[in-house]
Amino acid sequence: MSQPRVEAQALSQVLQMRLGSLLDAVEFIDVDVQTDLSQIIQGEANSVSVEGQGLVMQKDIRIQNMELQTDNIAINPLSAIVGKIELDQPVNTTVRVRLTEADINQALNSDYIKSKLFPIELSVDDEIVTLELQLPLSLHLPGGEKMEFTGSMLVHKIDNTQQIGFSAVALPRTDKHPVLLEEFRCTPGTGISLGLTLALMQKVKELVNLPYFEFPEIAFCIKELDVQEGTMMLIIEAHVYEIPSS
Repeated sequence: MSQPRVEAQALSQVLQMRLGSLLDAVEFIDVDVQTDLSQIIQGEANSVSVEGQGLVMQKDIRIQNMELQTDNIAINPLSAIVGKIELDQPVNTTVRVRLTEADINQALNSDYIKSKLFPIELSVDDEIVTLELQLPLSLHLPGGEKMEFTGSMLVHKIDNTQQIGFSAVALPRTDKHPVLLEEFRCTPGTGISLGLTLALMQKVKELVNLPYFEFPEIAFCIKELDVQEGTMMLIIEAHVYEIPSS
């Protein structure tokens, strides 16, 4: 196998340091840029691959293992020279991520994830009802593709607020079946109306059937989700508009 070109190694180191600076903590990260000097001058690279372990971002979101691969990439060559990677065009990437049960629970109970998932507004019998997640939220991966959730939420109506405890068992989408809700129970002494239950299930259905999720810097979809005992493996396809600045 031929040795990487010096310019490709240099750009790999720049990108590796940039990505490392965006993380709160990292056990290991390695970046490999496939390019040469003529391509760099034109602001091009054949591909970028990233491998990482123990990556922590947004303080509480930890990834046990990650493998990322891009297709052709167009960068601003002047900014790259001074150590700042800017994309001239969006980049298609494939990411393979492994999360442990502990990683997932830490992320679920972070303020960042809570702000992205809740509150949820539902229309129930011509009334707007707001659901607000209460922490802690617990996820258990017992095996058999099952995901067991336990938590509580506040149900805000016009004239009152009710706290609901719940547990649920779900199975992720596979080639053989869609997302399945195997069980949903309210804890004794609490309960929700049939209308609210149906509205909530419809909202969940809309979310899991979205073709992709979009944020200012990235749009992505989950192509595969493999749930095993204690761990979850995801294969994600992403369209990256820009590398975050912080």
